[in-house]
Amino acid sequence: MELIDRAKVAELAGERLDFRFKAIPAEAWGLTVAEYLATAPRLDGLGTPLLTLDAAALDHNLRTMAAWCEQAGVGLAPHGKTSMAPALWQRHLDAGACAVTLANLPQLRVGRAFGLRRVHLANTLLDPAGLRWLSAELAADPEFRFASWVDSTRAVALMSGALRGAPAPVDVCVELGAPGGRTGCRTLSEAVEVARAVHAAPGLRLAGVSGYEGPLGPDASPASLSAVTGYLRGMAELHRQLAGEGLFDEVDEVWVTAGGSAFFDTVAEELAPLADDRTRVVVRAGAYLAHDDGFYRGISPFGRRGAGEPLRAALHGWARVVSAPEPGLALLDAGKRDLPVDLGLPAPQKVRGGKPLTGATVSGLNDQHAYLRDAEVAVGDVVRLGISHPCTAFDRWTLIPVLDDADADRPRVVDLVRTFF
Repeated sequence: MELIDRAKVAELAGERLDFRFKAIPAEAWGLTVAEYLATAPRLDGLGTPLLTLDAAALDHNLRTMAAWCEQAGVGLAPHGKTSMAPALWQRHLDAGACAVTLANLPQLRVGRAFGLRRVHLANTLLDPAGLRWLSAELAADPEFRFASWVDSTRAVALMSGALRGAPAPVDVCVELGAPGGRTGCRTLSEAVEVARAVHAAPGLRLAGVSGYEGPLGPDASPASLSAVTGYLRGMAELHRQLAGEGLFDEVDEVWVTAGGSAFFDTVAEELAPLADDRTRVVVRAGAYLAHDDGFYRGISPFGRRGAGEPLRAALHGWARVVSAPEPGLALLDAGKRDLPVDLGLPAPQKVRGGKPLTGATVSGLNDQHAYLRDAEVAVGDVVRLGISHPCTAFDRWTLIPVLDDADADRPRVVDLVRTFF
């Protein structure tokens, strides 16, 4: 069974290029994506500012994560909200992912438009019209599997009410949170109460236990790791209690799922022992595919624990020096509208086709400019930038070129990845 509509994804190669796509040169307007790629374009033919992906790094990261999950005994449902790129979702699934995680109703609609058949919604879906649409989708496609989260009896009542008379039930996982965290029941007893309410609610089925440990561990310090470990042990205890009461008896497969891109190793250590013939333990790391040169490089288990060969940064920004108004300062034509800044500023790496920029820094970004400090550059040079936090990079671009080798003097564009934010 196909988990995504490959024909729909393939149709993206027939989209015509035009002014909507930043950095695509005007001479390519009117060509389809496939026609443009057939011209063997080079990086230096694209405009700036620009965000690119590196083909070899993507391949390496996919293989590395798939092998790790198999060895750890966990499934992978990568968070598709990172890229919102159906072509990349397909690559996740081809590499062995069991589902794609999404974050809200608009993202779910994109997923269904491209035929996703295994979707985990890491959020509570309360929109009445959205719930009725979802139920109709489930009824129309018997191979479509879906589950969302719930963390209160009030939410259970609202969902059940919206689904009154709907053609198919909706699966939900009870979400365990923690004081000071994000969403989720704050205590085990509260979570058990919510699970019992789901079990009794018409239109809903209890399908598992879910959570997100990220807010409890802002770094890889012993204190953060201890907080994450304690939280995950609470999730394990919740699963045991709910299974002991028989609250999962309406579903064939039960999920226990946690794990962003920072602590999936700890998730596997604490939760993988729960897996059996009916229970699947699933991590949801999504940023691993693109990785980065900032936050995730420092916190990923592949880096901080040496759990195999490190992931590689696949995302790079490219910006042109447009001004050098005083010694030690140059202004680039990329800003907050083009590159993420929420988990660290871009890092200057090299001049395109030239020397590395050792010791240079970016001290700040405006909407459309970056302040490059202590770099030996000239007006007109194009600078490659490492970025931090891919989740806030993809959403600034509707079409992202994929390069054969971002380290080459004149990289070739081998693909264009379409996003849908």
